[in-house]
Amino acid sequence: MTSLLFGIILSALLSLTSLLVVLFRVSPLSAPGQALPAFFLSVFLSVSSIATLLFFVLWKTVPIHTWDMGKILSISLRQGIFLGVATMILLLFHLLGLLTWWIAILIYAMFVLIEMAMSH
Repeated sequence: MTSLLFGIILSALLSLTSLLVVLFRVSPLSAPGQALPAFFLSVFLSVSSIATLLFFVLWKTVPIHTWDMGKILSISLRQGIFLGVATMILLLFHLLGLLTWWIAILIYAMFVLIEMAMSH
C-alpha cells in the first residue's frame, strides 16, 4: 500500500471521527461562529476522503484503462475533491434557502462536466 493511499485512509477515519464529534458535541446555538465552519470543514474532508477511496476502488476494479496505481490515485483524489466541493456548495445553498432539486442536479452536473473535460 502506498503512503498516499494510507494517508487518505487515515484521513477518512479522522474526518469521520471529527464529523461525529461536531454533530454530537458542538452546539450551533451556543457557538455558531465555531460550529458552522467546523461542520462544513468536517463534512468536506469526510466526503472528499471517502469519495476518493470509493473512486479508487471503482477504477481498480473496472478494467477499461491501462493506468498505473499513481494515475488511478491522482484521478480518484481529484474526483473526490470535486465531489466534496459540490457537496459543500449544495449545503451552502441549503443553508441560504436557495436549494431546489434541479439546482442540486445542475451543481453536480457542472462538476461532472468539468471532470469529463479534463484529459486523463
